[in-house]
Amino acid sequence: MPTISMFFGIIIRMYCSPGEHNPPHFHAYYQDYRATIDIQSCEISEGSLPSRQRKLVLAWAEIHREELMADWDLASKGELPFPIEPLK
Repeated sequence: MPTISMFFGIIIRMYCSPGEHNPPHFHAYYQDYRATIDIQSCEISEGSLPSRQRKLVLAWAEIHREELMADWDLASKGELPFPIEPLK
């Protein structure tokens, strides 16, 4: 699962496999926490993150929604997604 972004100790990854299950999503990791985030709604669909990291990830997802959807299209075809600019 390639890393597409990293910021403030948070790692953002997206699976690359043909026919990856919907809805479009990515995975966020912070220390021992893991969460799956729905790209379209910018909400956590599974798992959890600490409050501060959750806010950062969801804000980042809203800013980069179009890029995340483009990466989802690539990844669902088994292609590697492009890196996305981290929060600064």
